[in-house]
Amino acid sequence: MVAAGTLATFVVAALASLFMAWAIGAGSSGSTPFAPAVGANAISVMRAGFIVGLLGFAGAFLQGANVTNAVGTELIGGVTLTAGAAVVALLTAAVLVAIGVFAGYPIATAFTVTGAVVGVGLAMGGDPAWSKYQQIVSLWVLTPFVGGGASYATARLLRADGVSERWTVPALAGLVGLLVANMEFAGLGGASGSASVARAAAVELTGLGVLGETGWFVAASLLVALAAAAVVGRWVTTDKTRGQRRFLLVLGGLVAFSAGGSQVGLAIGPLVPLLDVIAVPLPALLVGGGLGLLAGSWTGAPRMIKALAQDYSSLGPRRSIAAMIPSFAIAQTAVALGVPVSFNEIIVSAIIGSGYAAGGSGVSGRKMLYTVLAWIGSLALALGLGYGVFTLASSVLGV
Repeated sequence: MVAAGTLATFVVAALASLFMAWAIGAGSSGSTPFAPAVGANAISVMRAGFIVGLLGFAGAFLQGANVTNAVGTELIGGVTLTAGAAVVALLTAAVLVAIGVFAGYPIATAFTVTGAVVGVGLAMGGDPAWSKYQQIVSLWVLTPFVGGGASYATARLLRADGVSERWTVPALAGLVGLLVANMEFAGLGGASGSASVARAAAVELTGLGVLGETGWFVAASLLVALAAAAVVGRWVTTDKTRGQRRFLLVLGGLVAFSAGGSQVGLAIGPLVPLLDVIAVPLPALLVGGGLGLLAGSWTGAPRMIKALAQDYSSLGPRRSIAAMIPSFAIAQTAVALGVPVSFNEIIVSAIIGSGYAAGGSGVSGRKMLYTVLAWIGSLALALGLGYGVFTLASSVLGV
C-alpha cells in the first residue's frame, strides 16, 4: 500500500507535469508546426492552434514512449528521481518555458527540461550519463546545419528556373510518404511494442511466399511514397497554388503529430521513475500528458504561432514547404532515437534556411541572435536552478 505522503507528493508532481505539458503545448509543440503554414496564409492562427492540439495529443499517445523513458531514466546515472526531485525539475523548467511564452520569445523546451532534470539528478548525487549527453548534444548541434541546409537546398530547387513544380512538389511528397511509411506507432508491433506501417505490413505479407520480409518492407514503403506523390501531383496539376497549400497543411499536421510524440516526454518523463511506486501504466501517463499539450495548444499557442510566422520570416508556400520537410524528418529521427529535441530550434533553423534561399528577405538577424542566446541561456539557467533549488529544498524540507 502506498503511503499517504508518497501519494500526496506524486499528486503534486503530476500537477507540475500537467503545468509543464500546458507550457509546452502553448510554446514549442503548439506553435512551431503550423507557423510556416500561417506565414504562407494557408491557415488562420486560431484554426492552426485548434488542429495542432488534436494532432499533438495523438502523437503523444502513439509515439511518446521513447522520449518519455529517455527523459525519465537515461539522463542521470546512479540514482532514481524521487517525487520531490520530479516536482523541482518540472516546476523549474515549466516556469522558464512559461516566461518565454508570455514574453514572446521561444525558449527551447528540450534544453530547459534536460538542464533541469540533469541539475536535479546531480544534486541528488547522481552520475552524468555522458554517452546519452553526447547523443543529445550531437543532434542539437547538427539540427541547425542539417535542417537549415536542407531547407535552403529544397527552397532553391523549388525556385530554380527550368524546373517545373509540377514534378518537384510531387517528388518531395513521395519522399515525405516514404518517411511516413517508416514512422513507428505504438500497437503496430504487437507484443514487441511499436512498429512502422511498412514493417507491420511486411510481417503480415511474408507468409504469402512471393517476397521475403525485406522485399515486402521495401514494396510497402514504395507504395506509400508513390501514393503520396500521386495525390499531391493531382493537387498541383489542378491548381498549383492551392495544391501547394494543401501539401503544406499536411506537412504541418505531420510535424504537429511528431511534436506530440517528442514533447510529451519532456513533460511526463520525470514521472517515469515513480511508476514503480505508484501503479499508473505508462499509456495512462501519456494520455494525461497529451491532454496537457492539447490544453496548452488551444489556450496559449496562437500568440507564439503569430510570433514565429510574422517575426522570423514572411514565407510563401514554396519556402514553407522547404522548411517543413526537413523539420518533419529531424523530428521523426529524434522520436526514433528517444532524444529530447527542441522544435523551436528545428523550425526556426528551417525558416532561416528557406528565407536565405530568397536572399534572406524577411529574416530578422537581431531576432535570431536573441533566440540563440535564449536557447543557450535556458539550458545553463535550468541546470543551475535545478541543482540549486533541489539542494535548498533538500536541506530545508528534506525532499
